[in-house]
Amino acid sequence: MAPMTAVGEEMHALVERLYPLCRSITGDGVRATLEIVGECVPLRVHEVPTGTQVLDWTVPQEWNIRDAYIADSSGKRVVDFAASSLHVLGYSVPVSATMPLTELREHLHTLPDHPGWVPYRTSYYKPEWGFCLAQETLDALPDGDYEVCVDSTLADGHLTYAEHVVPGQIADEVIVSCHVCHPSLANDNLAGIAVATFLARALAQEKPYYTYRFLFAPGTIGAITWLARNAERIEQVKHGLVLACAGDSGRLTYKQSRRGDAEIDRVLRHVLATSERPHHVTEFTPYGYDERQFCSPGFDLGVGSLSRTPYAGYPEYHTSADNPDFVSPEAMADTLAVCREAFAVLDRNRRYVNLSPYGEPQLGRRGLYDSLGGRSDAKQAQLAMLWVLSLSDGEHSLLDVAERSGLAFDLVAAAAGALHGAGLIKA
Repeated sequence: MAPMTAVGEEMHALVERLYPLCRSITGDGVRATLEIVGECVPLRVHEVPTGTQVLDWTVPQEWNIRDAYIADSSGKRVVDFAASSLHVLGYSVPVSATMPLTELREHLHTLPDHPGWVPYRTSYYKPEWGFCLAQETLDALPDGDYEVCVDSTLADGHLTYAEHVVPGQIADEVIVSCHVCHPSLANDNLAGIAVATFLARALAQEKPYYTYRFLFAPGTIGAITWLARNAERIEQVKHGLVLACAGDSGRLTYKQSRRGDAEIDRVLRHVLATSERPHHVTEFTPYGYDERQFCSPGFDLGVGSLSRTPYAGYPEYHTSADNPDFVSPEAMADTLAVCREAFAVLDRNRRYVNLSPYGEPQLGRRGLYDSLGGRSDAKQAQLAMLWVLSLSDGEHSLLDVAERSGLAFDLVAAAAGALHGAGLIKA
């Protein structure tokens, strides 16, 4: 894989390319997004018909939009969907009317505290129409009649999501999920899509231990649909990570699974702590992104969520200020690096049994000490071997060894590899 600086630039270019598309929980914007992602990694696209029962939900009608605007008496568009997909209330029903500003105001959404920004608003499950605009634009509108047009369709169709699978040495799976339902929002959600895409590319070059299944699906209803369609094989999912808000300049934040002690939780806590990156680890809450679907009590999967500044934790969240300038190649590259480090730990975290448990085996005559010659961390590497031998009882994993010893996981894994090669431990 290319150096991280180059990969960061590639991810940012993907964000910029996806940014203009009007995405929602269904529709052609999702399909166009997946088509572009599919140029980077092969995708299996699924179409689930309107009306399909998925757990306690039903796949809704498909929404598509061609045009929308508010025009003044001269015909000038004062709010134009063509300028930004945020200008229309998501899932707006079609409307074509002329009305006074006093009546129109009931359908307008602004951010008075940030008068130059356009908010992101939706009405997925209640028939409404509306526009989002900057407060300063609204303040400049004179009284009078305005032409209002939302050229959209709500009709039976499909919910669309996609999967990319990186085959592993075993069939047990790690799911990596990102949502593809937001329109022009760079951090939430395009940075997550970009990191997931390039993480899939990187893992494909590494022949991982686990099988990695990447989900590109609309938030909430998409994850629920996937869970409903895969309930019979859910036991194959051993670990998971939801990616969101992956490109801003804030410190990394890991939200633990509902269990709190799932292996993915321990791995992320360890990787973030030993990397000395600024970070924050939070407890699970049943609010946020799709970790709450995967962690629902009936499934109870070990799925956490990795972001930088969490949802709603920055002023630009769900506004036009969350644009490609708000995310950086460096931040996305750093998020990607943490994912790769975490999965490298997860893939190598084994339990071993000491085959010479009575007393300390003689390492020197097996050439194990000689193998450390010239290493700057030879003493630590020797200590790692002793720790692995001590805790290789079939009960303790290498992550247990690293946490208890205070040694880096890479050092512990290397020690285990050397001991395994010498026939002193077995998996």
